[in-house]
Amino acid sequence: MNGNIFSRFLSVAAEQGDKPFLIEEGQAIARFADLDADTARLAARLEALGGKAGERIVVQVEKSPDNVLLYLSALRLGMVYVPLNTAYTASELEYFLSDAEPVIVVCRPDDEATVRGLVGSAAVVTLGEDSSGSLYDDVPDEGAPVAELGPDDLAAILYTSGTTGRSKGAMLTHANLLSNAETLHGLWCWSSEDVLLHILPIYHVHGLFVALHGALLAGATILFHRNFDPAKIIGEFDAATVLMGVPTHYGRLLGSPELTPDACAHMRLFVSGSAPLLAEVHDRFAEQTGQRILERYGMTETGMITSNPYDGDRLAGTVGYALPGEEVRIRVGESDVAPGEPGVLEVRGPNVFAGYWRNPDKTAEEFREGGWFVTGDVATMAEDGRIMLVGRAKDLIISGGLNVYPKEIEEAIDALPGVEESAVIGVPHADMGEGVVAVVVARKGVVLDPQAILAALENQLAKFKRPRHIAVVDALPRNAMGKVQKAELRRVYAVLFAG
Repeated sequence: MNGNIFSRFLSVAAEQGDKPFLIEEGQAIARFADLDADTARLAARLEALGGKAGERIVVQVEKSPDNVLLYLSALRLGMVYVPLNTAYTASELEYFLSDAEPVIVVCRPDDEATVRGLVGSAAVVTLGEDSSGSLYDDVPDEGAPVAELGPDDLAAILYTSGTTGRSKGAMLTHANLLSNAETLHGLWCWSSEDVLLHILPIYHVHGLFVALHGALLAGATILFHRNFDPAKIIGEFDAATVLMGVPTHYGRLLGSPELTPDACAHMRLFVSGSAPLLAEVHDRFAEQTGQRILERYGMTETGMITSNPYDGDRLAGTVGYALPGEEVRIRVGESDVAPGEPGVLEVRGPNVFAGYWRNPDKTAEEFREGGWFVTGDVATMAEDGRIMLVGRAKDLIISGGLNVYPKEIEEAIDALPGVEESAVIGVPHADMGEGVVAVVVARKGVVLDPQAILAALENQLAKFKRPRHIAVVDALPRNAMGKVQKAELRRVYAVLFAG
């Protein structure tokens, strides 16, 4: 049996006939009946560019139906798909291209000259939001077959930063992706009658794997949205059944008077993830719509780990239970903790990634004997197995559902003229979940301008990583051992974005 996850998607598609696969602005952009032929020809185009099984294809383009078909065509050919956030700067992109060593890079038309200067011998093609660009030039008439792969062959590499500031490529196999998709298919009661409102980016686990794979495995139609417009989204609730979003999306939906029980009557499932959902938002959504959001928890390295039940209590502030087929444990050091006591959450199962790309030392550091992956998230587990996240052992900020690692920002700020040192923290932000704040100390005799610091970071850091506020102070608080007390900084700036 072919271990290529795309072969499963095709078998489901064959049962759907001429049903729309992707609908945008009321128009069927792609149909299940055409999925085989469309991806076969685009896969042949990738093959002509030098693509083949096991080779990497790096993609940094805007969200579009063409981007979805490009991803599926890469899977078909057996290539390793490497999606990049469109906000990454040229400086950041240079590292990813050097590390991944792709044979093909697909970028936006306006970025072509910059990318060509960074990639060496890799083929560079472009894809615009309106299907423009060179990707579709000289597409062969004869398509490429579905690559025969083993379950442990790589399907994707997704880059996730670390506390050292150096991004790591998480290697995800076809078996990793398929196991997670199949588990969620049953757990969340997917069917071919479902219609998914797709509002998430597709360079991220949530939108690319959880949402897209869920619909493909079910044979469900997707109402495709490139941007998040609350009024438009609510206006399509009567044609949809499932919505997946991040807490920021739900906070913005709650600000709309059109969000009513009647508007949501056709919807059967609202899922939240990628960042902790405030209990207040969970409860307000239930009061305003009559439906309770299903919160789940996962990581780039593992896909989904836990989920609140589809049938049963969805408790605000909790992320539910370990998925079937997965094991979780809470530990402090080498010891398990008692029920209700906090510790670091560890997981093992078929969903856990194959390791970090070309980084065996970091891979070994993050695993325990027996295949347990250390998530770095601090959690408690009730006696019945329900998990609650209570903090993060790793120095991580989650802003708008995206991971921001302070060390990377601190290194960029510390390298600026006149900066003695900096500390970057996340503090509560009503819209983004957490807002990035940089607390900066100037060198003796230097006057620092926060706006000048922000301007200097524009070409170094993606917009979502840049501080929303920069505070210049005389000194950073430290403990007796000289370590910066970020907990104290979080306390000082806790209400910075309030109101």
